Amino acid sequence: MKFMLMMNVPRGTGDYSVMKWAPEELKAHVEFMKNLNVQLKKDGALVGAEGLAMPAEARLVRAKPDGKPEVTDGPFAEAKEFLAGFWIVEVKNAEEAYAIAARASLAPGPGGKPLYLPIEVREVGSAPV
Repeated sequence: MKFMLMMNVPRGTGDYSVMKWAPEELKAHVEFMKNLNVQLKKDGALVGAEGLAMPAEARLVRAKPDGKPEVTDGPFAEAKEFLAGFWIVEVKNAEEAYAIAARASLAPGPGGKPLYLPIEVREVGSAPV
């Protein structure tokens, strides 16, 4: 079974606050994520993982009646949280995906304390045939 684990972070008054952390705190956070990905790959669970650009760089795209793209600024102006990154994992069941999400939720923040980030877990559906 494949699951997408989506790491949502507080937006506050702007972009993700990690850019305001002390360099050693940001380094510890990034190292935690790297180590998690290495372990998931070793366990055979990691299909893919990526961090995403800041919300200010997001664009909303719709087709115009002529089929050409209409591009506007980010879609979530009033959102309290935003998607900072994701994992796609392949595991035996939802409980294994939940356990991985809980591990990711413990990423360290300021002072090395766990952030307890909310991780949305959704099963990846198969493509229509």
